[in-house]
Amino acid sequence: MATKQPNFETDLATLTQLVNELEQGNVPLETALTKFKEGIALSQSLEKTLKQAEDTLTKVVNEQGDESLLDEQSLPTSDEN
Repeated sequence: MATKQPNFETDLATLTQLVNELEQGNVPLETALTKFKEGIALSQSLEKTLKQAEDTLTKVVNEQGDESLLDEQSLPTSDEN
């Protein structure tokens, strides 16, 4: 049976649950360390996913089909419309 690939929302929910468990403070030290390490790994994975999404969203395609980075200077102003 194939395991389901975790997605951003699932990982974020898992990280939130880990944080809540650790904040309660009633977790044995060894378990807390394991959960902390798992949380760090999830946090890094989520950050990487967000960075990739941001990079994708900041690219624009010009009339020639070339990708370029979106910058505020290239955005139309309200008086250009």
